[in-house]
Amino acid sequence: MRHMFLFTATATCSLLALATSAQAAQWNLATPYGDASFHTENTKQFAEDVAEATDGELTINVHSGGSLVEHGEIKSSVRRGTINAGEIFLSTLSNESPIYEVDTLPGVAGSYEEAYQLWEVTKPVINDLFAEEGLMPLYAVAWPAQGIYTDFELTDPDEFDGLRVRAPNINTQRFIENLGGSPTETEESDIPNAFSTGRVDAMITSSSTGNAMTAWDYVSHYTDANLWLPKNIVFISRDAYQQLDESTQDAVMEAAAEAEERGWELSRQDNEDSLQALQDNGITVSEPNDAVAEALQAAGDELYESWLERADERAEQVLENYRQQVGND
Repeated sequence: MRHMFLFTATATCSLLALATSAQAAQWNLATPYGDASFHTENTKQFAEDVAEATDGELTINVHSGGSLVEHGEIKSSVRRGTINAGEIFLSTLSNESPIYEVDTLPGVAGSYEEAYQLWEVTKPVINDLFAEEGLMPLYAVAWPAQGIYTDFELTDPDEFDGLRVRAPNINTQRFIENLGGSPTETEESDIPNAFSTGRVDAMITSSSTGNAMTAWDYVSHYTDANLWLPKNIVFISRDAYQQLDESTQDAVMEAAAEAEERGWELSRQDNEDSLQALQDNGITVSEPNDAVAEALQAAGDELYESWLERADERAEQVLENYRQQVGND
């Protein structure tokens, strides 16, 4: 009888262990950015924090570099439930609503402090738009300010004429066109190939991306123009979230808040480190001269006027609220 009791007890424990294991959830999170990006570093840390806080009850598998889903398909894949979570460049959604473009308007937010205020003001609207599609934003992190990479010293606005420039979103494409250039949509992972095959001559992007993509292999100058500080956003399926118990939901949201705070600090530090790396590898870093700065301002003003024509009342009100907060009204 004693042996029978031990067998029964062991079997019961095994069944309980299997039941507990069966309750554990696994999510797949797709990001287009490679492992060298501070954004991916932050996203992976977020996943580790969730696993630790939930004792493995929720595991988030981060698939970097577009290895699971291409950038343009990430949001729709989460919406359909093909994957549970994703990370995207927020302004790639600008064809859905002008509010997604607001962080790529030159002159709106020219510092990390202003960029974070802009995120805080736009967050409720973006949360509502995502919720309409069954999605739930977790956190957003800014890239360093955008500058211009060229294989020559940029001193004359006329040098933009016909220049094939890498543009990661519609607003950047419009901005390049306003300058007289020819925009080319190119994912971050494809930048080296785009330069080597002659599809692009220059690019507008951050110090961070230039460093991660070893820009010194194909350009010689970086004009630190401080154009705008765009953001990445990490989001999940609301259905997947609601299937979690309350304590696991709390752990996800706490880890997300920590990821947002950590990510913005990582961005600041990465900007400093990347600017130094560019110079250490032979790239000349400089600010735009007066003529180029004036051309950039004019192109930005034109872009802003175009945005106002597309923006609805809610988007305009959000921007007005932001301007009042930062004293730019």
